[in-house]
Amino acid sequence: MQRKKATVIPALMLCLGLTAAVAQTASQSSSQAAPQTPATPLTAQEREFALQQFQTTRDNFLKSIAGLSQKQWTFKPAPDRWSVAEVAEHIAVSESTLLGLVQQRIMQSPAAPEKREQVKGKDQMILERLPDRSHKAQAPEFLRPTGRWATEADLTKAFEDSRKTTMDYIRTTNDDLRDHFFDHPVFGTLDGYQWMLLISGHSARHTEQIEEVKADPNFPKE
Repeated sequence: MQRKKATVIPALMLCLGLTAAVAQTASQSSSQAAPQTPATPLTAQEREFALQQFQTTRDNFLKSIAGLSQKQWTFKPAPDRWSVAEVAEHIAVSESTLLGLVQQRIMQSPAAPEKREQVKGKDQMILERLPDRSHKAQAPEFLRPTGRWATEADLTKAFEDSRKTTMDYIRTTNDDLRDHFFDHPVFGTLDGYQWMLLISGHSARHTEQIEEVKADPNFPKE
């Protein structure tokens, strides 16, 4: 896999590496603190749009791994390429990791509604560009497959549990995702909602990778 071009995957991982950044300093007492902008929850339309994306990418991923034999599940097109099982593991482990980035890093940063203008139009751009696999990249060690789940059924359950948590967060949160920002090395400044869309796009990207494995001429017929 190529390393020379910056792609979405290493960009995501770079940001994940910042989750250990120094915590925010304690806020001053209420009598000294500056006035805070009231939180603005997501609109019904924003929730619905994100949930549709998450539902679609969930269904497509589960469809891509359904009904595979053990030979098909573990087939590797080449020694340096992942099997369906390994790609699926990467999708599953990344789901909760990326949600943790949003909740524990981005939403802990100060609200900056003045940055909203910088991120206009990026929702659709993320969904269009992230699944593009014309450039390949290597995942960091901590998100690479290591056989975390013994069976396909165990992996599928872990993914579904994580995806349910992600969708429940979008469905119910009152966090002002549109007013918290984190820079992405490829897409520039993104708000918390756009980082959530990245989670969906990430699984879409790697579902395409699974389909590439299945399209290999040496993929077992049964």
